Order: sequence, then C-alpha cells, then structure tokens
Amino acid sequence: MASVIEKTIRSAVTKGVMTVADFNRKRLPEPEGGHPYLTGIHTPMTEEVTLDTLKVDGEIPAQLDGRYLRIGPNPVTPPDRASYHWFVGDGMAHGVRISGGKAEWYRNRWIRSNAVSDALGEDRKPGTRNPRTDTANTNIVGIDGRTFAIVEAGGKPVELSDTLDTIAHNPFDGTLQNSYSAHPHLDPATGEMHAICYDAQQPETVWHTVVDAHGKVVREEPIPVKDGPSIHDCQITEHYALVFDLPAVFSMKRLVAGYAFPFQWSPDHGCRLGLLPRRGKGEDVIWCEIDEPCYVYHPANAFETEDGNVVVDVVVHESTYDSSPQGPGGKWTRFERWVADPATRRVARTILHDRGQEFPRYDERRSCQPYRYAYCIALAQEEGLDMGATQLFKHDVVAGTTEVRELGAHKHPGEFVFVPRSPDAAEDEGWLIGLVIDAANETTELQILKADDFTGEPQAVIHIPHRIPPGFHGNWVPASA
Repeated sequence: MASVIEKTIRSAVTKGVMTVADFNRKRLPEPEGGHPYLTGIHTPMTEEVTLDTLKVDGEIPAQLDGRYLRIGPNPVTPPDRASYHWFVGDGMAHGVRISGGKAEWYRNRWIRSNAVSDALGEDRKPGTRNPRTDTANTNIVGIDGRTFAIVEAGGKPVELSDTLDTIAHNPFDGTLQNSYSAHPHLDPATGEMHAICYDAQQPETVWHTVVDAHGKVVREEPIPVKDGPSIHDCQITEHYALVFDLPAVFSMKRLVAGYAFPFQWSPDHGCRLGLLPRRGKGEDVIWCEIDEPCYVYHPANAFETEDGNVVVDVVVHESTYDSSPQGPGGKWTRFERWVADPATRRVARTILHDRGQEFPRYDERRSCQPYRYAYCIALAQEEGLDMGATQLFKHDVVAGTTEVRELGAHKHPGEFVFVPRSPDAAEDEGWLIGLVIDAANETTELQILKADDFTGEPQAVIHIPHRIPPGFHGNWVPASA
C-alpha cells in the first residue's frame, strides 16, 4: 500500500506528465483517409433507442428467458481523431430482452462516465471511480442478479439496471480496492469469478482478484511484474490462475506524445505464461517461457492433464500495438493450443487453425475441464482486429476439425456466446447467440443458431433496424440469475 507521501509525489508527477501530453495531443497528425474506428461500420451511434416491437424470423426458443447484452466503444461526442484509440471510446451497452418465445425489447444506453453525463447535460452518477478513467466499455456481465459494465487498466465496475441505465460506479460494494478486469472467469464448481487485473499507473504489480458468488471481492493478491504489461484476459484451471505476461507494455513515450492508449509492442519484455496457485502468493507463480514473442487477447478453455501439465487454447496475435496508434495492429492471428509444463517451465505451441479469428467462446459449464468445442468469429485478412469478415468457425479440438459458417455478403459477426438448452444438456446441445451487422442495409441481426447444427438454418433472427457498431464482448444473462 503506497504511503501518503508516495501518493502525493505520484499525483504531482502524473499532473505534470498529463500537461505535456495534452499539449502534444494537439500536434498529432490525423490518420490519412479518416479514422478506421470512427468511420464505415465503426461509425458511432448518435442516440439512445428503445424498441418494443422487433421483427423476428424463425422461432425463438421458449427455454430462453433473459437478456443478450453486448458492449463496446461509442464516443458520445466526436473525439480528437489524431489521438483516439478504439479501446478508449465511451461505453455503450446494447441489450435484447427475450422471454416466452418473444423479443420484448431492444435498448442501447451510454455508460455514464463523468464525461458522458456532462455531454448529455445530466447530473453525474454517484459512486467510487478512478479519477483518471471512469469509462467502462469492454464487457458486460451478470453477477448475483446485478449487471456490471467492466473494463481494464485501472477502471472500476459500473452497475447498470436491468434496462441498462447507469445506477452507480460500484467497485463491488466497496470490496474492490484496486483496478478490475474486462475478463473475469467463472468457476462453475465454486461460483467464484477469477480475474487478473492491472493498472497502467502501477507498472510493477498485477492482481489475482476473486469475486465470490455474492458479488464481493474476497482476494486481491499482488503479483510482481515489470514494465506495466497489458493483460487483457486470463483463464483458470482446477488449481491455477493463468497470467499472460506478454510483450505489450505501458509506454511513457506514447503517453507523453499525446496518444489516448499508451501501450506499445516491446519484444524485449519477454513472453511467458504464469501458473499462479489459486490460493498462493504472488511470489509462488510458476513462470513458463514462450519461445517466440506473441500476444493473446482471449483464450478459450483451460484445464490440467493427468501428468500435471496445463492446457489452454488461445487466439494468438503475431504482435499488437506496433503498426497503428488507433487500434490493435499486428499482421496475423490464429488459433493455437498451448501446453505449459510446470516441471520444465516451458510452453509448447501447436497450431489448431491457421486463419484470422478472434473472440473464442465455449460451453462455460466445461471451464477447468477437458472440452471439445470452441466457437470463433473470422477476421478479415487485413492487419489488426478487422471485423470485416463474414464467417464463423466451430472448432472440434478433439477431432482436429473446423466447420465454417458463411453468413453472406456484407454480414459481419461480433462475438457469439454459447447457451445450453438445459442445465444438463450435452456440451454442444444449445444455441449460439450474437450480433451480425448487415452493412449493405445499415441494420443488425441478433442471430440464434443451433450449435449442434452449425451450418444449418438459424433457429431465429431478431431484426434491429439500425447498425450497431462492432463492439467487444457480449453475454447471455438468464432471468433466473
């Protein structure tokens, strides 16, 4: 815990750095041809909409009772195009309420950061926030009957109503002392949610943070690191929390230059996967070296083998934050299996599918156990996280095969989430639910697909009469939760 003197010095230094950054921001050149994450299908929405009548093709399963929620960046006012990075835009949540075989409503709402409330002429929302950053734009989850918008790098959770209005900035009822993550992972055996969290202002520490089934933080274990690594996601197995310490790190040079997202690619940082015993100390991490520099935003499932190795399937980026100050950058992605050996402290890598893809999801009832199926969206072949492809992938990681679903010309998918047909349904017995942009018509579809009939006709398509910009993460939150 930093002393009062340390905090005072850090605050003074930060203010001085930000004064220089603000000055340099005005001198940055605008991207040629327009900002790639503020134009085209990324053009932000300009209003909040409530729709109580939605056209539906097919039949919505009667078993579905809940909300499909998705969140992403959507600036409330035009940002400075020269310094803007896709990852820092004001958060906007989208939701579709489904019950009794019907789509009852669609809503979108900005997450009320102080800047958003000011821009909309509203009173600021109450609660505890990080004064440097109170935007939440990356994931939206249900925890103990409540809804939270979450983000990484120092931000605190924001509690939302069932209809997506901001209630308060709420660090889990005051139990969260440090930053949070965009990617907590639920252990179905314990009801706990595990995350690896970092704060851009504290480059020597990340935290293993555990939230119990009642939405209260019960563990924030510091883990020593160096250089301020950007750890977007994690995974868990029966005995470990996995720490992806990879070569995307905080850059004072980019911060001072005025860029809004000050991280850069730094191969000299090293590349390693940490195995932290779930109840262990930060010093107990077993660091397993990875031969070639690479980056992982999102893993699929992870589990332990009988011989004590740890398996995790991941979407691997060749690099990130290297070729563009506006978005992820990088030349390629692919789906790999990593096997970490705690004895040799090495990671063996095997390519499972050598195509551009992202947002791997699986049947999360299988978390921490061997599993068979992972579902990803295709990426276009250009550099970076370009969500302009028109395909979904279903990987059978046991058989080593991949099914491809072609959505059609100008139809671009976001992340799809798996929902089982019943609590005791088999692994692939359920639906895949996600948003698909129809770029030709400037509209959006919420598609409900049969996971076990992956290339067959959709179970149902809910039509939303406007384009929802590509966002980040979505989840199905059942009403019973």
